[in-house]
Amino acid sequence: MAWTREEMAKRAAQELVNGYYVNLGIGIPTLVANFIPDSVDVTLQSENGMLGMGPFPYEGEADPDLINAGKQTITELNRTSYFSSADSFSMIRGGHIDLSILGAMQVSEQGDLANWMIPGKMVKGMGGAMDLVAGVKKVVIIMDHNARDGSAKFLKECTLPLTGVKVVDMIISDVGVFMIKDDGAVLTELAPGISLEDVKERTEANFKIEKHLLTL
Repeated sequence: MAWTREEMAKRAAQELVNGYYVNLGIGIPTLVANFIPDSVDVTLQSENGMLGMGPFPYEGEADPDLINAGKQTITELNRTSYFSSADSFSMIRGGHIDLSILGAMQVSEQGDLANWMIPGKMVKGMGGAMDLVAGVKKVVIIMDHNARDGSAKFLKECTLPLTGVKVVDMIISDVGVFMIKDDGAVLTELAPGISLEDVKERTEANFKIEKHLLTL
């Protein structure tokens, strides 16, 4: 047993703090919008020029003109504002985003991130990931702990082209939660039904274990 993608997104939502400006990356991170606690007021920002995004629309209520950076239809709020992509990236590069929640192909034990391309495969472009990891105050990664072929994605060193060096603060995967600190990675939480041995077998990176490891 392990966390589902929805459960990973729900765990990531616990990192939201009142007043935060938050950017959600493509893939699993977009699900976080559906799990924001009622007691927490945050403003979601999309690099295509929207500030104040609501959750995904119900079936039949989608507006094709309202999309996030991943081209998914979303909803607006009564405080939503719209602006150019250039202004959006000025906000990101200016350090005005408190938290970015992104997906990843690989993360190293020192917090290096690779999430924009696989050599030899066609990509549309690097997108905004490099700006997001360089300009925001905290970076949380949500990802499946292993690739489809079973290979580790949390590694000693990334083998794919890097998006950023030592930029990741936290990893939330289907097996648990890791914090990336100055002296390396620390496993702080285990997903339900996951043992410490499971994590060790599925992880290439070196990591320490939190003294009071939270087992859910």
